[in-house]
Amino acid sequence: MLIKDVEVISNKQISVGTFLLEVESEEFSKSILPGQFFNIQVSQNSFPLLRRPFSISNISGNSLFFMYKVVGEGTQIMAEKKKGDILNLLGPLGNSFQYDDSYDQIFVVAGGIGIAPFPLLIKQFKTNQKYSVLFGVRNKHEVHDYGINNVVYSSDDGSIGLNGNVIELLRNNINENSTQKIKIYSCGPNSMFRALKQFIGNKNIDCEISMESAMACGFGICQGCPVEHNVENKYKLICKDGPIFKIQDIII
Repeated sequence: MLIKDVEVISNKQISVGTFLLEVESEEFSKSILPGQFFNIQVSQNSFPLLRRPFSISNISGNSLFFMYKVVGEGTQIMAEKKKGDILNLLGPLGNSFQYDDSYDQIFVVAGGIGIAPFPLLIKQFKTNQKYSVLFGVRNKHEVHDYGINNVVYSSDDGSIGLNGNVIELLRNNINENSTQKIKIYSCGPNSMFRALKQFIGNKNIDCEISMESAMACGFGICQGCPVEHNVENKYKLICKDGPIFKIQDIII
């Protein structure tokens, strides 16, 4: 874990309300695993006071990429950053997705900005790995294809892909009678995770999820991001013990 000022290289809008921020840091780029995140100080003054957590979306050379959606004051400040501006990064933080090539089929299930951590993960897949990206959005204006392929969409309003949610899309793409070894990676809101957990039920499917939460510190000191863990019968911290969990192990 490092704390360092970095320079903004670019900050561009890739769909309505969604941006891709590029910063440069040789030190950070050498130590990042798919699924980890950074706590970013979006302003050099005291407002906003707390850092914001952002999944690392991709790495290219010494460049780090963060995908984010403008939803409040912090991300609005981020959206106004220009080439040459300075941000302070704390990270990399948290654990990572676990991947091996023993799975017959992988499904990446993302709800909205939950697509953010997956470009880096997908780059780790072996060239012969069979996988599909299931991307759920509210409408066609939220669609982009940064760092992803083999994409199937669902939309709440039916303007692109399946008219429905991304769990319905997953149900349509999984053959429940198949004997294939299946892995799911997912990121999105808790309501999506609850539906995903119900869908998986007792099926023999491995599923890792990346959980979202406000994180004041990012490494477990403030105790502000608990999640109930039903295996060890105690609470875990999303920032320190996660953000990646097996979906069967937590109570959502």
